[in-house]
Amino acid sequence: MSILRPSDSDAVLGALRKVRQESGLPMVFAGEADGETARLNRFIGARTSSMQGLAVAKGRGLGGRVMVSGRPATVRDYEDCEGITRDYAEAVEREGLRAIISVPVMVSGVARTVLYGSARVATQLGDQVSRSFIRAANELATEFQVRDEVDRRLRMADLAAAEHSVGLESADREQLRMLHGELRAIAAELGDPALRNRLLAAGSALAGVGRPTAVGEDPVPEKTILSPREIDVLAQVALGCSNAEVGARLSLSPETIKAYLRNIGTKLGTRSRMESVARARLLGILP
Repeated sequence: MSILRPSDSDAVLGALRKVRQESGLPMVFAGEADGETARLNRFIGARTSSMQGLAVAKGRGLGGRVMVSGRPATVRDYEDCEGITRDYAEAVEREGLRAIISVPVMVSGVARTVLYGSARVATQLGDQVSRSFIRAANELATEFQVRDEVDRRLRMADLAAAEHSVGLESADREQLRMLHGELRAIAAELGDPALRNRLLAAGSALAGVGRPTAVGEDPVPEKTILSPREIDVLAQVALGCSNAEVGARLSLSPETIKAYLRNIGTKLGTRSRMESVARARLLGILP
C-alpha cells in the first residue's frame, strides 16, 4: 500500500459510526476483505471478543454469501435461519446477535469490505436500516476507487522511474501498452484455443514494436522465461492495476495473482512488481 494512502480501516470505522447513528442498531461491525476472506476487525457496540479476528470465507455464513452475490442480505433471526451455513454460529451466539444485515463494499467486482449491523432480538430490519447500510457501502466503494486511482498513478510514476533506471526509452508507449494488456485480457476469456493463440501472437508482436533487432537474432528470445499466464498477469500490472483488479480482469483470486508475481520475480531476478515490469520490457516480453 502507498505510504501516502490514508488508512482504509479508518474509513471503514467512520462508516460504521455513521450507520450506527442512522440505524440505531446496538452493534455494527466490519471485515476487510481480499476477495476470498473477510476478517472481522472493526466493532462498535460489542460485548465480547468472540468475533474479533473471525475469518469469514467466501460463500460461508451471511457475510460470505453477500461476498458471492455482491448484494445486501438480512436475516430476521440468526439462531433460526436455514438460508446460510452455520460455520460462525458459536461466535455469533456468544455475542448474542439475532437479526443481522450484511452489505458488501464492491470495488471492480470484488468485495473489499463487508459491513454488518445487528440487533440482539429477533426482528425484521426495516428499509431505513437497509438504505443506511447500502448508502454507506456505496460511499466507501467510491472512496476506495478514488484511492485506488491515486495509487495507480503513483505506481505508474514509480514504473517510469524504474524504466529510466534500466535505460529503457522514454518515449510515450502508453497506448501500445494498453492495447497489449487488453488483447491478453480478452484472450484469457476465450474458450476457442485457436482464436486465443492468434490474439496472444498479436500481443507478442506488439511487444516487439519499436525495438531494434540484430540481423539473425531471435526478436523475442527471452519470452519463454515466463509462462503465458504470467505474462497475462504482468501485462495488467504494467497498466497500474492492483492485485484485485488484475484478478477481476483475469478471473483469478488476488492470492493467485500474488503467487504469480512471486514466481515472476524469481524468474526475472526482481524484487518488486515494478522491477518485474521494467525487466520484462527490457527483455521484450512486454511493450
